[in-house]
This record gives sequence, C-alpha cells and structure tokens, in this order.
Amino acid sequence: MVPLLETERLILREIVYEDAQSIFDCFSNDNVTRYYGQDNLTSIEQAQQFVAFFSRNYSEKRGIRWSIERKEQPGLIGTIGFNAWSSKHRRAEIGYELHPHYWHKGYAKEAVTEVISYGFSDLHLTRIGAVVFTENTASNRLLMKLGFKKEGLLRNYIYQNGVAHDTITYAFLPDNQ
Repeated sequence: MVPLLETERLILREIVYEDAQSIFDCFSNDNVTRYYGQDNLTSIEQAQQFVAFFSRNYSEKRGIRWSIERKEQPGLIGTIGFNAWSSKHRRAEIGYELHPHYWHKGYAKEAVTEVISYGFSDLHLTRIGAVVFTENTASNRLLMKLGFKKEGLLRNYIYQNGVAHDTITYAFLPDNQ
C-alpha cells in the first residue's frame, strides 16, 4: 500500500479505481497533457488502466504515484510521484500534474516539496531528477525555485502529438550540490 503523506493543505494518498473519472478528467484535458509526452485519454477504460499501471509500478518497485487531494474537499485534483525509481542506484524522476482548475494556488509546490522530503528520508534516494519540456515555463520555474539544478538540454527527447520536443533535465541532491 502506498504510504499516506500530508501537508498543510493536501493529502497524498494511494490512487484507487474510484479515482478513474478524475484521472480521465485530468488526462483528457489538452492543457494538462500539452507538456506530458502522451496522448489524451479518450475513455474511462484508459483511466482505469492508468490506475492499474500505477499500482503495478509500485508493487514492482519501479515507481510510486500518489493522488493529490485537498483536505477541505476530497477528490483527486492531480497526481505526483516517482518514475524510473531505482532503489539500487538510489534515484528516481519526479513527475506531477494538476487539473487546470487548481493551477496557481501553490498546490504543486506543496506536493513536490513533500514528495522530495519523502524520497530522501524514507526511500533513501540520493538523487531526484526531472525532465521537463523547454516550453513548460511554470514547471521549469517551480523546479528552479525548489532548488533543482539544471543539468542539460535533451534535444528531440519527447514526442507530443507527433512533434519532437526538447526537454531540460534537472536534478536535486539531498545536500543540494
């Protein structure tokens, strides 16, 4: 079972099948997927497959994904977690998204900060990476604000809707080197 995390305003909890509609609402939205590197979801069945994928990734220790939920009002508003998790190499890549109704309210910063802390203290990571589309100004700004260091440009790294995009790779180390 995915551990429960809490911040001042948020609960980060396991994603369950009852979240499928909210996942569909997020991942079928062009504004959410624009910088995500995947096509929009077109059915609830695809959202249910996401739930199964997140669960399988965690049970196989390849990733961990939480539902982002506001304490004041239950219901998934986005997800956050680690991809490419390697306990042997003590590293993972962070990824997150929020439904546009919840942008510009500080929720992403709050969730990312908590997940970074969990990664270093509980998963014993020594590196947390991130790969972000160069055009994703908000995410690039957030990671820099939180202390991630830009490591380089990956040219034509991710395809979105048949178009190659450059990405920036970031890393955060516990001693912030």
